[in-house]
Amino acid sequence: MQVVGILLRKPAFNEVTASTIMGAGLWVALVGLMKAGGHPLERPEAAALLLVMLWGCLSVRLGIDLAAGWRHRFVHLAVCGVLLGLMQLASPFLG
Repeated sequence: MQVVGILLRKPAFNEVTASTIMGAGLWVALVGLMKAGGHPLERPEAAALLLVMLWGCLSVRLGIDLAAGWRHRFVHLAVCGVLLGLMQLASPFLG
């Protein structure tokens, strides 16, 4: 499958699981560092950070490399924007 001229690959289940665990672990570490540094994140900020970090870890497994050119960066930023927009739309329903 291609998106904007980028050939995407289909990751194996183990790769998706590993990248999800890595993204969640990085999120926990960053939220902990922010809290220890005296700048705790609010709930919406932490949720946005989690979405972006999970997408960042998963996008590598899909074949999107930020160092590979403007198309890769465009797709990465577009998906981040869509995820954050959906989160913003769903936030009144989530409490």
